[in-house]
Amino acid sequence: MKGYIKRQIESEIKENLADFPAVAILGPRQCGKTTLANKLVKEIPKAVYLDLERPADLRKLQDPELFFAMNREQLVCLDEIQRVPELYSVLRSIIDQENRNSMFLILGSASQDLIKQSSETLAGRIAYTELTPFNFVELKKGTSAVTNLIDQLWIRGGFPRSFLARSAKSSMVWRENFIRTFLERDIPQLGFKIPANSVGRLWRMLAHAHGQVLNSSQLGESLGVSHTTVRSYLDILSQTFMIRLLPPYLPNLKKRLVKSPKVYIRDSGILHALLEIRDFNSLLGHPAHGASWEGYALENIVEKFTGWQPYFFRTSAGAELDLVLRKGQRIIGVEFKASVAPKLSKGFWNSMEDLNIDQAWVIGLVDSTYPIHEKVYVTSLDSFLDLDL
Repeated sequence: MKGYIKRQIESEIKENLADFPAVAILGPRQCGKTTLANKLVKEIPKAVYLDLERPADLRKLQDPELFFAMNREQLVCLDEIQRVPELYSVLRSIIDQENRNSMFLILGSASQDLIKQSSETLAGRIAYTELTPFNFVELKKGTSAVTNLIDQLWIRGGFPRSFLARSAKSSMVWRENFIRTFLERDIPQLGFKIPANSVGRLWRMLAHAHGQVLNSSQLGESLGVSHTTVRSYLDILSQTFMIRLLPPYLPNLKKRLVKSPKVYIRDSGILHALLEIRDFNSLLGHPAHGASWEGYALENIVEKFTGWQPYFFRTSAGAELDLVLRKGQRIIGVEFKASVAPKLSKGFWNSMEDLNIDQAWVIGLVDSTYPIHEKVYVTSLDSFLDLDL
């Protein structure tokens, strides 16, 4: 697998540039935002790229209004925009003055909600897109060895330097350094004055609770902080794309429902680094094997089927579905099993009945798709991602 790997959101970004004055590409550090932006910039005549972490580029914006006036007809790409939040008011003024599309391409390592300045000052003028690390759909186009791809992407995760590392050892070293840098440099740069050790401990605790219902009070007791402090740390990890808090599906049923979210480490490679799982054989023998498969498959599904809202479903009586996908009035159930011969519990069938689901899929480590019920199919992750839901 050589050369540039086409990203899933590339066409969406181009369409947004044609329709909006500013487009933001948001995602975790090192997920490929700069590589994607540089490719887009090269395709646009006279486009300008500034890395706001480079002092030389930052100095060019000492008088931002002058710089933007000198580059009035060009697309200006601003990388790591969260480093200079005061730019947003300048961008708004220039956008309103010029009143044209395709003016700014903004890259940031924090979510739309966390970069409050952009949502407040550029409302109606900016389109947001989220770039994740590599996913299976993107990588599949460059290889015919699907099984090896699934295994490598699962164990190493999708961060480009981790996935493309020359060896399993160098991939793990990169991920360990990424975790350290995120805690010691990235969080302070976002303006959070919180102990790196505390967030690091919580992150590792969440790795052990990967795929489980969140219990903030229990985590707080283990850390020696309040549950509200835990929630603030969780918000930081969520808004910087490190964890996913999957909300519960709460239909109007006369049953007691679990109302806390489930927590996942979004990148499977980072999960394995936090759990010190160094290779595939170690993963197979680890208690987190099944939960790791669940989170890995779930992330790929959520990234592929962006028009569907993801939830999980659980009742106090034990009925449960790992993933509920909802689009309008349509609901699809998904269960994850890290097995070549998946077996379903009574809780799965009770959930099918409770939610009146017409179609459900069991994503396992299987080679073919086959029915186990008129409404339920067992299939591989590869085959499910090929579906036109």
